[in-house]
Amino acid sequence: MNLQQMEHLIAVAEAGSFSRAAQQRHLTQSALSRSILSLEAELGGRLFDRVGRRNELTPLGHVALLRARRIALEASELRRSANQMQQGGLGAIRVGLGSGPGALLMTPLLQHIARHHPGVKVEIARESTELQLTALRQRQLDALVIDVRRIAPAPDLRIESLAELRTGFICRSGHPLATGEAVPFASLCRFPVASTPLSDEVARILVDHYGEAGDPGQLTSLQCEDIAALVETVADTDAVYLGIVAAARERLEQGTLVELTVQPPLRAGARFAYVTLTGRTEAPAMAILRHFVAQRLRD
Repeated sequence: MNLQQMEHLIAVAEAGSFSRAAQQRHLTQSALSRSILSLEAELGGRLFDRVGRRNELTPLGHVALLRARRIALEASELRRSANQMQQGGLGAIRVGLGSGPGALLMTPLLQHIARHHPGVKVEIARESTELQLTALRQRQLDALVIDVRRIAPAPDLRIESLAELRTGFICRSGHPLATGEAVPFASLCRFPVASTPLSDEVARILVDHYGEAGDPGQLTSLQCEDIAALVETVADTDAVYLGIVAAARERLEQGTLVELTVQPPLRAGARFAYVTLTGRTEAPAMAILRHFVAQRLRD
């Protein structure tokens, strides 16, 4: 057996059919079928069963696929390591940032690299967590910095805790609620609340604190992944921001935004994590990212 057969097995398993896999691999279907038949002959059993129009893995196929993915990953990492050594450079930073980390890190990271590491290429993805995880697994990204509550643990993911940042309620300095006194939660609910999509854990915390009115589905009326856009909206309207306080640090220091003291107080935070693929070799440039993130993600 050889690496090409491993890659063909993976392609058919992921595509669900020989025809689609052949098209994706730019092969004829007959060539792909011969490759799988040769592998089946060497392993002594069928790898796929035809079920309707789909090709489903047999028990042997599942075992073979698991090992084939490991072999393909090791081969990819070997090529990547060799390429980095031949180039003699630091490589590139390809990172996905969640909504919170993006608000805190994206612009400072680009400025830091431009000033101190101009030879390093940076690519930043800001899609949903689901799309970023897919890109990480397809090796289109090298790491993610996201709220750990937005992902489920998996054997192929290495999840390293980074920091927990406090969550609060923020409004513009001239807001009717910005009196300097404690604000009853019921009073806050009379205004639009702006937030990123919240995890189930945070939703439970809000309901525990404020009852049914704290349910994000009822509480938030302005929602998007871009915290910077939410903060700008709150600065210019009577909307109230619910999220990471550090994301509005600059405007809070300037006095254009103020943090509200809500009764009962909200005791919650965002837990950020650095996520990579288990067993994957990092480019030297990723050490720059790790150090930068550790320094910046402080409340």
